[in-house]
Amino acid sequence: MPRRTYGLIGKSLSHSFSKDYFTQKFDSLNLPHKYFNFELNSIHEIMDLIETQKDLRGLNVTIPFKESIIPHLDEIDPIAAQIGAVNTVSITDGKLKGFNTDAFGFKQLIKPFFKGHHERALILGSGGASKAVRFVLENLGVECNTVSRNPDTTQLNYNQLNNHVLNAHLLIVNTTPLGMFPTINACPNIPYDLLTERHLLIDLIYNPSKTAFMQKGELRNATVINGTTMLHQQAERSWSIWQ
Repeated sequence: MPRRTYGLIGKSLSHSFSKDYFTQKFDSLNLPHKYFNFELNSIHEIMDLIETQKDLRGLNVTIPFKESIIPHLDEIDPIAAQIGAVNTVSITDGKLKGFNTDAFGFKQLIKPFFKGHHERALILGSGGASKAVRFVLENLGVECNTVSRNPDTTQLNYNQLNNHVLNAHLLIVNTTPLGMFPTINACPNIPYDLLTERHLLIDLIYNPSKTAFMQKGELRNATVINGTTMLHQQAERSWSIWQ
């Protein structure tokens, strides 16, 4: 089997899960493939990367390129186009096709925890991951409100998260990098004292396994979940696409 190269593009990738995950996968399957972290200063560098890495067959895409990569693609999967964000790219004969496996991963993550009273959700953050989360939840019939530090006219800002809003939204998903290693004491600025045991808090962060966001939720007896399952599921879906 010919050796193929796969990788992750983004910024600040030294603590990424993907390289170790796929390196171990290739070893376990006795495959000669390699997986690298490719830190880019700008998404415009992607064509140079494709040119220099001749055996590159697939990429995972992370912050901050999930949306800005789209104009550089030759083709986009309909679901990724609908979401408006890409986190997986297949490369065939120099042609790039974009997919979104975050949505699949998040759906698998939330399945065992989703309850009938999760009718409305607050999605913290407005980047590419936020769009995938919204796509999944809206398909489950959930009314979603995005919370942003710089909201547009359709979004909420953090100052609007009062008792009425928290009582009405029993599902809260953190899609921001706040609390990710090494800044483990950071967390989204929400009124944690208004949380209850009926709230479900999902943090897409997986390192640390229990973020400050989750810890503060636990103190109010909320159910909390990290992003590990989503991470594994989206990675496996990426691998199936590359095959």
